[in-house]
Amino acid sequence: MRKRLLDATVECLVRHGYAGTTTTRVTELAGVTRGAQVHHFPTRADLVAAAVHHLAAKRTELAFDKLDAVRQAADPLDAALELLWEINQGPVLHATIEMWVAARTDAHLREQVAEVEPVTRAAILDFVRRAFPDHAEDPRFRHVAYTAMDTVRGILLLGLSNPDTAYLEAAWKRAKADLRLLVDTALARPELVSGAR
Repeated sequence: MRKRLLDATVECLVRHGYAGTTTTRVTELAGVTRGAQVHHFPTRADLVAAAVHHLAAKRTELAFDKLDAVRQAADPLDAALELLWEINQGPVLHATIEMWVAARTDAHLREQVAEVEPVTRAAILDFVRRAFPDHAEDPRFRHVAYTAMDTVRGILLLGLSNPDTAYLEAAWKRAKADLRLLVDTALARPELVSGAR
């Protein structure tokens, strides 16, 4: 029941945006009664806050489902970057962006979104540890992993106003080449890569 409500909330965010995500719409999409929704999530804020965490978990699950494929790839770094690009697209991205934008003016939602970012970073580090054990504890490699995530988000955010998928793919191909250079530089010349999260 809880998962149905959270999946319906994500679907509602994608279809109707944050403003149009009402408890009535969510219960209709989930096929549950209002009483059942209130039992699990007393308010709309509780429901949307739980959806923030649900989205982060979905991204993590998508990534770890493909961990073995990344490790066994001929080029694991390329496979990892492509996976990062892939799992941040589609409904997950659209619902997440709706919440990011709404969080700007909704203090309660902003707190929930802020809680998710450290969880997202921890999931990235866990994935890096498992996919690249030789570099897992290297803070320079971690820094590049965060930069890759920021890059993917930025390109996909621009894509909301530019429906030309060829442009987005070209931007990603260019960025991925630069990220690979950054990895090489980070591992070879650590003094050129600074900053921490």
